[in-house]
Formats: sequence, structure tokens, C-alpha cells
Amino acid sequence: MGKGVFTSAPITAGSVIEIAPVIVMPPKDRVLLDQTLLHDYIFEWGEEGTQCAMALGWIPIYNHAYRSNCEYEMDYATTSIQIRTVRAIEAGEELFINYGGSWDSDRPVWFEVL
Repeated sequence: MGKGVFTSAPITAGSVIEIAPVIVMPPKDRVLLDQTLLHDYIFEWGEEGTQCAMALGWIPIYNHAYRSNCEYEMDYATTSIQIRTVRAIEAGEELFINYGGSWDSDRPVWFEVL
């Protein structure tokens, strides 16, 4: 697990937690980024998934869970990513997204999940 994002107050289901702009990079930059530590912080981007994007704000440090309590949505038109809760979250709880796409995806990730 990395740094993580936590809440200090209860959050209701369906709440938007964050909307953050992204920096979109072309496929040639993705090849280079995949060889660095930044690989773990970028998102596949675009309809074909050949571009990549670095999200700003807190988004890069949300940890992964197969049954996450938040989901993310990419908005290609506004070049942003939105984080929304999928269930009620209690104060002190860590906020998770599923790196596989949908909040409950079982698509394998590139690291060992605890």
C-alpha cells in the first residue's frame, strides 16, 4: 500500500469526492513512463487506451481494492477524472478505487494485493 487517502468525516453514498484535471500524454511518452516509478500513478487514457494521463490532486495516491468504496470516471472532453463514493463511508476510513476500472472489477493488477 502507498500513502492513501482517508476521510475525517462520514460521507454518503454517491458523493463526489474530487474532480481533478489530468495531463494527457501521447503513446510515445507512455512507453517512457512505463519504465519509471510514475507507471504506478498514471491512467490509461482515450477511447483506444493508447494515451496516458497523470491525474492531479489526490487521485494518484488512492490505493487499490478489488471491492473499492469509490469509483472513478474519466471525462475525455474536459480532461478530468472524478471520484465518487459507491457506498456510505465512515469517518477515519480509507478511500479506495479499483485500478481495474469498475469499482468491483476482478481484473488482475500488476502488483501483489494484500
